[in-house]
Amino acid sequence: MTTVSQRLQRAFVIALSRTPPPLLKLLTRPPVNSAGDRMAPDVALLMKLTEAGGDYSDLPATEARAVTERDAALFADRIDPCPVEQDVDLGDGLRATRYGSGKPARGLILFFHGGGFALGSRASYASPARMLARGTGADVLSVEYRLAPEHPFPAAHDDALTAWHYAVEHADPHRIVVAGESAGGNIAAVLCQRLRGEAVQPMAQVLIQPVTDISERRPSHDEFAASPALSAKQIEWFVGHYLPEGTDRLDPRVSPLLADDLTGLPRAIVAVAGFDPLRDDGLAYATALMRSGVPAEVIQEPELVHGYIGFTAISPSSRAATMRLVRAVAATLTSAPERSKS
Repeated sequence: MTTVSQRLQRAFVIALSRTPPPLLKLLTRPPVNSAGDRMAPDVALLMKLTEAGGDYSDLPATEARAVTERDAALFADRIDPCPVEQDVDLGDGLRATRYGSGKPARGLILFFHGGGFALGSRASYASPARMLARGTGADVLSVEYRLAPEHPFPAAHDDALTAWHYAVEHADPHRIVVAGESAGGNIAAVLCQRLRGEAVQPMAQVLIQPVTDISERRPSHDEFAASPALSAKQIEWFVGHYLPEGTDRLDPRVSPLLADDLTGLPRAIVAVAGFDPLRDDGLAYATALMRSGVPAEVIQEPELVHGYIGFTAISPSSRAATMRLVRAVAATLTSAPERSKS
């Protein structure tokens, strides 16, 4: 529950973000990246506000979670609840929320939230889950997978497999889309690789700003190392919590880009942002999929930053981008399943 102070802060930030773009551009002086893209003025404002606050990576994981859950309540759009919002036991103590219309669904989206494997929850991602459910006509099953450091690698991936088995048993097994953002994108990509060759596989994978290679720093990691949305310091904090000492970062369950073979995987939607340190991770994975004969649609949002699907209340640019993503997922659900060439 938000306090009066938090509600006032939210109202103030939303009002600021509605400043006419020309004036907002003068006030924020949005940066330009190496590709020549200029950050959206409303996002530049958010970055200035974020930069002025504290850094959750200076805190223990439990305290950092409280901070980021509070921020999610401030920054995410308050989408009306879906007609059906059901708490679900997936087995082995794993829980999820199912969002639906109460009518026959066009499919099921198995969704894994972001948060670097250490933060985030189905509650803090209720807004994008509702947007997906309302915008696609599919049910969304948002999974509360276990978090590090209490449950380090590979706990989240084991939970993903449990969630998949539940989805197959309780939905049309041929109409399941696996989706995730950031760390959740990594979980979704790894799950698709683990399921390859099985009788039932996802009809598509939706990878939103995914982590695809923890073993290597790419140019976008260095260019945006100081990003208030996701800094190099925060990435190392996440990795330190997630990977037990001695874990092989070349393991495809850690870095799915490094799998020996990507043929036969489900078609993909890969969303990236122009000012995201993980931009090159997403682009590299999309390229690798296409080279392996996997149909892949890349959605580039050159003006935005990491985590934009959570900024939909205070950033009209982020909300518009999230709706573009929702429409792409809806189009995938209406199209005939297309398998890659093996």
